[in-house]
Amino acid sequence: MLKVSYRPLLDGDGDTVVYFVRERAKQAPICPDQAVADYLEKARKLGDFRGQAGKNLIYYRESPKVGKAPERVIVIGLGKDKPSTELFREAGGLAVSAALATKARTLKVALPDPFGGLSRVELARALAEGLVLGSYRFDKYRKDFEPEEKDDSLKGIVIHAAEDRAIDEAVRQGLVLGLAVNSARDMANEPGNHWTPAHFVKAGRDLAGKYALTCKVFDKTAMKKMGMGGIVGVGQGSVQPPALVILEYRGGTTKSPTLLLVGKGLTFDSGGVSLKPGAGMQDMKFDMCGGAAVLAAMQAVAQLKPAGINVIGLVPAAENMGGSAALKPGDIISQFNGKNVEVVNTDAEGRLILADALAYGVKHYQPTAVIDIATLTGAVIIALGHHRTGLLSNDHALAEKLLAIGERCGEPLWRLPMGKEYRKQLKSEVADLKNVGSDRAAGTITAACFLEEFVDKTPWAHLDIAGTAWDFTKKSYVPKGPSGVGVRTLVELVLGWK
Repeated sequence: MLKVSYRPLLDGDGDTVVYFVRERAKQAPICPDQAVADYLEKARKLGDFRGQAGKNLIYYRESPKVGKAPERVIVIGLGKDKPSTELFREAGGLAVSAALATKARTLKVALPDPFGGLSRVELARALAEGLVLGSYRFDKYRKDFEPEEKDDSLKGIVIHAAEDRAIDEAVRQGLVLGLAVNSARDMANEPGNHWTPAHFVKAGRDLAGKYALTCKVFDKTAMKKMGMGGIVGVGQGSVQPPALVILEYRGGTTKSPTLLLVGKGLTFDSGGVSLKPGAGMQDMKFDMCGGAAVLAAMQAVAQLKPAGINVIGLVPAAENMGGSAALKPGDIISQFNGKNVEVVNTDAEGRLILADALAYGVKHYQPTAVIDIATLTGAVIIALGHHRTGLLSNDHALAEKLLAIGERCGEPLWRLPMGKEYRKQLKSEVADLKNVGSDRAAGTITAACFLEEFVDKTPWAHLDIAGTAWDFTKKSYVPKGPSGVGVRTLVELVLGWK
């Protein structure tokens, strides 16, 4: 789908050329194609296009063609501010959107010259990510396309650059990351009847069959014997049996650092006996976005093959339904680490399945650090809206790493506090703790305090993506619906771990 060429831009096949241009004060943007440059000058004088960030212009060459130059040209504005990797992700997404609005099938993309301190490698990778992410479509179940909508996918994109093998690797990484995010989006877009815990099991085994990963699966019987009352309890109201899916990547020795990634795989959340309101419940198929992010991150890690590090991905998968055997408010369950939990609200189920996975992962793998990612609380949407993921952690250095990575990736995080004063809200009169606070105050924080009970002293961070897993900030490379947020942040953490 995406590759690099060191041949001249206007040589070879391709029906559309893409140029990226900077805005200049009282002058037309500079373009290496003179015919396009002349057209840009006309557009500037008429006030139609100056090269502003987020704006595009489509130009059609006069027929017949000049040599092999494609007749369709898309020009993407970069603005005049200091550039960032996010600027080029957005530019890549905008280029694809503009191409799909036409009948373009093959894009020839001119890699722009770096400016403002951004390296050519950083620019190429970000642009590659934006092109792949922006091309995402999910139409698996659509049969009623309008004639003009049929076959609207791009068949190929070629980035043309001056010869530099580092560009090849940068684009490859961008492609791997983009496809991994799109894989997470695919999982999330599947309806609840086509993505169950069994589908997480199959997806894990398929990844292990394709890449250098090993896959282990604990079924309901095994988890009962192991004392995983959270995963078993949440799943007992559904005919779909729960599972714990484990993927292992070994890029180092037993002495190498080990990162543990845990993703909530709640394939549908009705709320259980504490039933959710009917309005919007269809979106609860997205409650598995954390699990999808972890599987997709493991896919990317296996392809990129970082050395000197081991990565373990855990996805506790279950369906939260209100069947006759479902957990009831007031029930007490025992988690993997032996702690007894009073289930005050069956709709606070994500923390119950994560607790077992965290406790098992910490005990069995003794990781250097652990990160969990989950659509955990509606409270985080009240606090942060749909623009930032909630971050809570027991380790300042780990939190700072994640904050910096999130900014670079265009997946910004915001750290919330933790402390004993919040933990007190989980005190139970009949068990070790309750699964929700004594009131609705600080709901995102008390949920994280609950999870902290299951990581011992291991450096740990919790990413609450309830506000960003879908309906994320509108961007050219983020589709309506599931965003695939968290995948690139997790992979970047692995790649840059020291």
